[in-house]
Amino acid sequence: MKIFQKKKTCCSCEKDSLEQAIDLQKSSARIKVLGSGCAKCTALENNTKEALKLLGKQESIEHITDFAQIASYGVMSTPALVVDNQVVTFGKVLSCDEIKEILLKVGF
Repeated sequence: MKIFQKKKTCCSCEKDSLEQAIDLQKSSARIKVLGSGCAKCTALENNTKEALKLLGKQESIEHITDFAQIASYGVMSTPALVVDNQVVTFGKVLSCDEIKEILLKVGF
């Protein structure tokens, strides 16, 4: 009889859901907005679309609302902007000019 057994996961989250979130992270759009879909998240998405338009880019933006996927990026404060799987900002709504500057910095 085994009284003490090792835990199969490190926390209460499902291991499979975290692995799926990481897989989705690698196989999707280059630009992502992370957030629940609130007004601030929508504003960040709209500002990102406008910044892309100003740069003359035709890039799709993925809006991720699944909390497992958001957590897989290490983001605890939304909205967040992700470019090429790197979190470039979180916790605030950036202006079009700020987003444009970031996109130019990362070589977009």
